[in-house]
Amino acid sequence: LLYLMPSRYCETDKLTDIAWSLFGSVNGGWDRVAAITEFVHQRIIFGYEHAHAMKSAFDVYEQKSGVCRDFAHLALTLCRCMGIPARYCTGYMGDIGIPPVPFPMDFSGWFEAYLGGEWLTFDARHNVPRIGRILMATGRDAADVALTTSFGRMELKTFVVISEEVAA
Repeated sequence: LLYLMPSRYCETDKLTDIAWSLFGSVNGGWDRVAAITEFVHQRIIFGYEHAHAMKSAFDVYEQKSGVCRDFAHLALTLCRCMGIPARYCTGYMGDIGIPPVPFPMDFSGWFEAYLGGEWLTFDARHNVPRIGRILMATGRDAADVALTTSFGRMELKTFVVISEEVAA
């Protein structure tokens, strides 16, 4: 029940009618979550310049831009609107198994939907299977599982996260 309810960044009340108009005719379960994930993947433009600490799922829907947490918030909110329990995931997703990228890898946000008695991973930003995903925490949204919580003004100077593939 907790993962069907609205939360800080996931306002189901503002998106329920939209969700049903978009996905009401799609088969339930996996097909519906896959359709929601693809919709968000196609609709939202990724860019760090679009990040904002107060951005909600409804804001993402209207602005059509965001970072990984925004993709996750919109997709999981649409799932909740359709009666599918969904939770926010935060962690690290390295660059293992993908072509090299010109920027350092970062912490990431994705979501899980509860289907068939288990939590299944979905990533509306990338929308392709990825290896090397390191789950750090799950919650209703990013407010529940912030990577850092600080009080007062802070400035992050730098951070480095490294993941390497280990031979089996």
